[in-house]
Amino acid sequence: MAKGYWVGRVDVTKPESYKNYVAANGAAFAKYGGRFLVRGGSFESVIGTSRARNVVLEFPSYAQALACWNSPEYQDARARQEGGAEIDLIVIEGYDGAQPG
Repeated sequence: MAKGYWVGRVDVTKPESYKNYVAANGAAFAKYGGRFLVRGGSFESVIGTSRARNVVLEFPSYAQALACWNSPEYQDARARQEGGAEIDLIVIEGYDGAQPG
């Protein structure tokens, strides 16, 4: 079964409000098996647009990734953000097929 992922690009506009979100989101991620593969860090935008912060979370399945997004725990964490960030986020199914080479 393919894993599920959240791929997010974030510009934090109100750091104090965003800290409230960060403090609350871990409960949802833990409940649905999410783990960070990327959480900030250095990057180079080689084509297209970017935001200041990038995040990739891995979940055991696409269904779990969607369930986490729709969960009351995650929606509560989002509400605590109070408009503290501009976010682009997709929930996407991983690929389990053949690889190059």
